[in-house]
Amino acid sequence: MSDRVRILGIDPGLRITGFGVIDKVGQKLVYVASGCVKSSDKDSLPERIKTLLEGVAEVIATHQPDEAAVEKVFVNVNPQSTLLLGQARGAAIAALVGAGLPVAEYTALQVKQAVVGHGKAAKEQVSHMVCRLLQLPGEPSADAADALACAIAHAHGGQGLGAISTRGLRVKNGRLV
Repeated sequence: MSDRVRILGIDPGLRITGFGVIDKVGQKLVYVASGCVKSSDKDSLPERIKTLLEGVAEVIATHQPDEAAVEKVFVNVNPQSTLLLGQARGAAIAALVGAGLPVAEYTALQVKQAVVGHGKAAKEQVSHMVCRLLQLPGEPSADAADALACAIAHAHGGQGLGAISTRGLRVKNGRLV
């Protein structure tokens, strides 16, 4: 019996939905894949939702995750943007649930806390820690990095990794080194 758990992280967006797939083997995290599902601004809203639903379903079929983690929507000053983001998130969750995956949800604050060690971390710090934790040779796109961070947060129960992973690291020019 293997102790490997494959986790799919999703960073939902109407134009770009990031995905990141990692394996948790014991306490070790192993990078599997990452990328983005993109919809066209020229398509109608229903067509864009369909593109995202089918794209996430394709990622699931390709990588066969055991669990999924999705970033929660934050309410911003533009209600229309919040509603559109919620619809994109709904499409992603529908694909995940439709595939029979258990879905966990994390706020951006929880993800940053788990990956970097504090909830107010800059996107660059999150991306840098994702690269360090997964030993990536280069930085993934911002959306893919956010999705990988969501998967990492889930792998560590949504909390506490930052304090462990940053032990012995220093901050130089706003980046962990």
